[in-house]
Amino acid sequence: MLVWLDDLRLNAELTGPTDAPPLVLIHGLGLDLRFWDALLPHLARQRTLRLDLRGHGLSDTPPAPYAMGALIRDVERLMSHFALKDAVILGAGEGGLIAQGLAVKRLDLIRAMILTGAATRFANPAIWEARLARLRAEGPDYDAECAARLGPRWQSHPAREATLAMLRQTRPEGWEGFATAIATADFYQTTATLTLPTLTLAGADDRKCPPDLQRETADLIAGADFQLVRGAGHLAMLTHPEPFAEAVLSFLTRIGHR
Repeated sequence: MLVWLDDLRLNAELTGPTDAPPLVLIHGLGLDLRFWDALLPHLARQRTLRLDLRGHGLSDTPPAPYAMGALIRDVERLMSHFALKDAVILGAGEGGLIAQGLAVKRLDLIRAMILTGAATRFANPAIWEARLARLRAEGPDYDAECAARLGPRWQSHPAREATLAMLRQTRPEGWEGFATAIATADFYQTTATLTLPTLTLAGADDRKCPPDLQRETADLIAGADFQLVRGAGHLAMLTHPEPFAEAVLSFLTRIGHR
């Protein structure tokens, strides 16, 4: 459904029992809510909100650039729209920055966090400036983007077509807008202040955001757990939904959120 906020429409889907504990799913750059399709059947006991970020999927695409604060605020407003409180937030890839930012800003809304394929920052501003220049001049390189997410054998990967479909549907302004927000985002100091229950769930073969980098992020948060999904790359929830879901549900059970 399209949810009308003050300045844009966000595509969102809310599933599960109305009285179940809420779980909010946030995708990364170039993807959309279909990213969670394989995981969703395992979350039947949760009140699950998934969305297309601005510039992605079926949501509106404001002109670039975007600010990280605006992306965080979009999720915050969507949660308020659906009256979701005491939620667990699951951020994947660059969506993990939004999850971290919202956890810092609204601990009254967020009681726990799950990060996958995420860090406190993604590369340095100079690398992002070069990438943004290529995006503006040539648009996204879909083959390279797919390879980064699925690994060197991406051309024969079972998730190739689904991943490419999401990447290709993301509009140029969405790519540039979100990439601009990521370019200057560095949540190292703020994430280090968090004390909420956290699970960092890393694909063991993730080349886009290596497990060691994800472990460093987990180490910043007091009491955070770190777990590997064996054989998985950056899109573990799409390619290995059963072990990914098992880890997520075990964490939710442990913190009393099921």
